[in-house]
Amino acid sequence: MQTLRERLKPYVQLMRLDRPIGILLLLWPTLSALWIAAEGMPDLKVLVIFALGVTIMRSAGCVINDFADRNIDGLISRTSSRPLATGTLQPKQALMAFSGLGLLAFFLVLQLNTMTIWMSLVGLFLAITYPFMKRFTYLPQLYLGAAFGWAIPMAFSAQSNTVPSIAWLLFLANILWATIYDTFYAMADREDDLLVGVKSTAILFGDDDRLIIGILQLSFLMVMLLVGSQLAISFIYYIGLLIVLGLFVYQQKLVINREPAQCLQAFINNNWVGAALFIGIAVHYGLA
Repeated sequence: MQTLRERLKPYVQLMRLDRPIGILLLLWPTLSALWIAAEGMPDLKVLVIFALGVTIMRSAGCVINDFADRNIDGLISRTSSRPLATGTLQPKQALMAFSGLGLLAFFLVLQLNTMTIWMSLVGLFLAITYPFMKRFTYLPQLYLGAAFGWAIPMAFSAQSNTVPSIAWLLFLANILWATIYDTFYAMADREDDLLVGVKSTAILFGDDDRLIIGILQLSFLMVMLLVGSQLAISFIYYIGLLIVLGLFVYQQKLVINREPAQCLQAFINNNWVGAALFIGIAVHYGLA
C-alpha cells in the first residue's frame, strides 16, 4: 500500500514543485512591481497573497502544460519521465489538480480590490491558453512573457488601485526577458521539437539564435534603463543593471556551442537576473 508521500510525489512532479526555478522567474518581477507600486515595502497582505499566488499559478501552469503535451512529452528525452507521459497520473487527475489550484488562486485574489479581481481573469486565460500556442505559432515564448508578466499590472492594481505607464514598461521588459530565457530552454529541446512538430523561437531563430537573443538582451536593458530614468532611481539600481549585463554575457558564453545542458544552465542563470534587479530596487527604496 502506497504511503501518502508516495501518492503525492507525482503531483509534486506534475506541479514542478521539485524544480522551483519557474516560481523564482515569476516571483522576482512581481516583487519588483510591488516594491515600485508601493514606493517601498508593500502592504503585507498584498505581498503574502502575491507570493502564494505566484507559486500556485506557476504550479497550475505546469499542470495544464503537461496536460496539453501529454502525447508529446513521451517523445522528448528531457520530458519523457513526466507523470502524464509515463502514465503515473491520468489526464483526469491533472485536470482535477488544475481546477483545484485555480480555485485556490481565485480565493486568494478575492481578498484584493475589484480591479485586480477582473484583471485576474485575463491572467487565467493566458495561463490556460499558453501551452497550446506552440502548436500554432513560433512565438510561444512571447506569449509566456505575457502570461508570466501579467502579475506586474496586477501587482500595481492591488497595491495602488491603478495601473500607471511604468507598469506597462515593466510588462514589456518581462516579455523580452521571458523570450530570452525561454529561448535558451527551447534550444535544449530543438532537435526533439523539430521531430515532433512543436514550434518555438529557438526553431524560428535557427542559426541566428545567439545574435537575436543578444539583441533581445540589449533591448531588455534599454527598457530597464528607461524604467530607472522615469522613476529617478538611485545608482544602486544601475549597479543591478550592470550585474545583469555581466550575467547576459556569461549566458552567451554558456550557449556558444549550443549544447543542451549548457542551454538549460543559461536558462537557470536568469534567476540571478531577476534577483539582481529586485535587490537593486528594494535597496533603493530602503535607503530613500
